[in-house]
Amino acid sequence: MDVRGRDVTTGLPINLTVNSDDILEALYEPSMQVLEAIFSVLEKTPPELSADIAERGIYMTGGGCLVYGFDKLITSKTGIPVMIAHDSVSCVAIGTGKALEDENMLMKLSAKQKRVKY
Repeated sequence: MDVRGRDVTTGLPINLTVNSDDILEALYEPSMQVLEAIFSVLEKTPPELSADIAERGIYMTGGGCLVYGFDKLITSKTGIPVMIAHDSVSCVAIGTGKALEDENMLMKLSAKQKRVKY
């Protein structure tokens, strides 16, 4: 794919051709950071919840989960099946909107927030 942008060294506009290998190389470090975060969370997860996650899998949301092969990378490194949520780009916003419409949920979250110490 041909892309246009500003060369950070010269500040001038530039046209480049990038391929999937270039993209994979650029995403390697951030992908490893995501994997480290997943392992960190799994290590701190209570055993009964870990069993559910291992059985039911990990659901990915957001635009980042649409990066080709990212779900397969996580599955290969964790051994846990990974599914991409339906309408993954919007589902978090939709769920947040639904939660905001539920007054009982807001009260619970507000009470919980007051108990959390920073």
